Amino acid sequence: MLFIAIDYDHFFSDSVELLHRRLERTHMSLINTKILPFKANAFRNGDFIEVSDSDINGKWAVFFFYPGDFTFVCPTELGDLADHYEELQAMGVEVFSVSTDSHFVHKAWHADSDTVGKVNYTMIGDPNLQLTRNFDVEREGAGQADRATFLVDPDGIIQFYELTAEGIGRNATELVRKVKAAQYIYTHPGEVCPAKWEEGDETLAPSIDLVGKI
Repeated sequence: MLFIAIDYDHFFSDSVELLHRRLERTHMSLINTKILPFKANAFRNGDFIEVSDSDINGKWAVFFFYPGDFTFVCPTELGDLADHYEELQAMGVEVFSVSTDSHFVHKAWHADSDTVGKVNYTMIGDPNLQLTRNFDVEREGAGQADRATFLVDPDGIIQFYELTAEGIGRNATELVRKVKAAQYIYTHPGEVCPAKWEEGDETLAPSIDLVGKI
């Protein structure tokens, strides 16, 4: 008989409905699942703001989790993403970086680091781990999020995610490529994007006639 242990302390402050939805997703892939409700404080362009799941209704969104402010790999990733933010916005994609630091710490880091100072997308503070647990990227016992990226479509459905080990930094150029592929198949049902697909390349239309022909 299989027993699954659930830490209900994680869910203490949540509604019963949210608890049930989290339990339903335990030990299952997050691909093609709807994001859970959230509300958080954030830092953006010199201001403190509040963001929630309602802010991305009908929009493409990237949630870019990282372990912590004032670290080593993380600022290089945030700076790289900042260099591609204008392109992502032109594609209709909003970007949210997320760590378990507070939004106050985000502001201090933004002011202190030349690299992080380039960031003009929303930096969410998640000290209560709501988003971190919603996306199932909590480092148990550490109070931190894993290094993870999620793309959410306009229907609130997770289309892809990437999770890497501590010392492996991500590449925003590859993220942009994958977003373009996801947006293409979202508007072209019945087609798929093959390996290394770039915007303008040919796609595939899976069918019985195509089996064994590739």
